Amino acid sequence: MEYANTLDGQMYRFGFWSVLIVIASGIASGFMPLDVPGGYGAAHTDRVLWLQANRTLFIAGWVNQIVAMFSLSGVFACSAWLIARSHTLRAMLAAMVVFMSVIAFIIPKFMAIWTIPLLGDSIANSTSGHEMAAMLLPLLNVSIPFSLYTSFDYLGFWLYALFGLLVAGPLFSGSNAQKIAAIALGSFGLIYQVMIAALLLGGIDATEIEDYFLGLTPLLIVAIVAAGFVFRGHLKSHQ
Repeated sequence: MEYANTLDGQMYRFGFWSVLIVIASGIASGFMPLDVPGGYGAAHTDRVLWLQANRTLFIAGWVNQIVAMFSLSGVFACSAWLIARSHTLRAMLAAMVVFMSVIAFIIPKFMAIWTIPLLGDSIANSTSGHEMAAMLLPLLNVSIPFSLYTSFDYLGFWLYALFGLLVAGPLFSGSNAQKIAAIALGSFGLIYQVMIAALLLGGIDATEIEDYFLGLTPLLIVAIVAAGFVFRGHLKSHQ
């Protein structure tokens, strides 16, 4: 049986293509607005008007985010597979954490596609239920870091941080690319936990949450690219 048809081969091929999709969707996200310009400080009325004028682009942007999330979760799941033989329990726990992160992420992203545009329509057109919609839209604000919406997103990233802590050690024993991925994931996992503690203890102001936490994104990018080289290396070595 060819290596590509074995379970290992399928996992590494899936991981490699997931890396490519993450990168492509990341580039695409630069051209798709996810909220009204100046979203954090934008007035409620401005957000409603912007949603009406940019409904299709807004939905497309969040569909792209769902694609990115699923593909990144695929990269992480295949990364857990890398350590499955040597550290089976850790790999199982890491895979469970990735699965939980998908649940945490898909809830707000689906609300962005389904609920938020409908709330904007109801408010703009003063249809039945527009008063409730006017109260719900601020709760689902995609830019305010302490809204109900963003709480799910930060939960998902916290689960990614747990994943990084689980796999970093075992991954470090592999190739140079695995070592780079391990360092990036381990650093992301550790720093994220420290920042969570700082936030809960009052060391990070609410207005600074996004700057601090999204500042860790480069570590995930490094881990993704390194994982791509790992998966590609496994595939090429068995051709």
